Amino acid sequence: MAQVKRWIWTFEPDINCTNPSTIYSPKTELLFSQKNCKNKASSFSSIEIARMMKNPRFFTFFLLILVLGDLSSNAEAKAFFVFGDSLVDNGNNNYLVTTARADAPPYGIDYPSHRPTGRFSNGLNIPDIISETNGWEPTLPYLSPELTGQKLLVGANFASAGVGVLNDTGIQFVNIIRIYQQLNLFKQYQQRLSEVIGREETDKVVKDSLVLITLGGNDFVNNYYLVPFSIRSQQYSLEDYVPFVISEYKKVLHRLYQLGARRVLVTGTGPLGCVPAELAQHSRNGECAAELMRAAALFNPQLVQMLDQLNRKFGANVFIAANTNQMHLDFISNPQQFGFVTSKIACCGQGPYNGVGLCTPLSNLCPNRDAYVFWDPFHPSERANRLIVQQILTGSNTYMHPMNLSTILAI
Repeated sequence: MAQVKRWIWTFEPDINCTNPSTIYSPKTELLFSQKNCKNKASSFSSIEIARMMKNPRFFTFFLLILVLGDLSSNAEAKAFFVFGDSLVDNGNNNYLVTTARADAPPYGIDYPSHRPTGRFSNGLNIPDIISETNGWEPTLPYLSPELTGQKLLVGANFASAGVGVLNDTGIQFVNIIRIYQQLNLFKQYQQRLSEVIGREETDKVVKDSLVLITLGGNDFVNNYYLVPFSIRSQQYSLEDYVPFVISEYKKVLHRLYQLGARRVLVTGTGPLGCVPAELAQHSRNGECAAELMRAAALFNPQLVQMLDQLNRKFGANVFIAANTNQMHLDFISNPQQFGFVTSKIACCGQGPYNGVGLCTPLSNLCPNRDAYVFWDPFHPSERANRLIVQQILTGSNTYMHPMNLSTILAI
């Protein structure tokens, strides 16, 4: 496709070719010869173009290359697929009968439309910013009726707020897209795309794509620690529960590999005990909840070990670990260094630390969302998300293992 693009560039104003007849010469495979072209001077005159258009052979190739050129530009942007929970959900739950929704103000107050979109954010979330940074069109929620035809080539977001690795996580939300349902929808997506571009091209789109998956936090916050003496906490000690969740997560990622994913970004949990919702319940002086911090400290290293095991099994760096726990801890330990006023109080909420209940139109609302690490009792602000994505893109081995996203995309 790169050769096709070189041909098209010759119609731009900054290209000058002294021998335009080579444009449809079999010897140059429809491309201008490099020795006859300079990246200076002017383009063809309208008379020259009109003369060439009279040649039926040239005109046919002209139309063909325009079509191929359009496909080439679409192919440059990798398809992007997103799986997981509310940290990455961009609106699927809006189409479901569930309480796990962000479809009312002030959610979306800083989104371009200034309206709620289903994102648990004041503005953009992590997948949005990854797409924006790479110049990709943002993915649509898979349940959106707008996701049809050529838009399928962009990818899709399958994430659903409230889900975890385990099927019993988030049962209080009732109607959410659990992770194996998300994977089934991914399979359905591939069938739909193959009807547009064919099976072989669909397999290539998936193989060359970027996948983001964010799971794990809800398996603690909305399962193990949801209520005192929860079923899971009666079944397992924390030291046994974490390996159980990891083993189930491994099955999820293995299935994702079977479905064709070959470039998968896996985020760990954040410092679960430091979110305003947990501070409101457990903290007297702003200290993070110790038990939840212990859970994150156990989960994240075991997640990295499991990803390394899978990579060894598949003989390639398919799964990339993002240390979002450390990224968040940087903000929490020294918010002022990153331009935040506070990392303890949510921008939107009520009660201690604005961490009680949900963010609603009646909640306290800060005037400057950029000054807050947390937008609501559980979720980062757009500005915090931007700093996280920057580390995902360019971070050192402290934050990204075995490589950062910029390196992945360059391979």
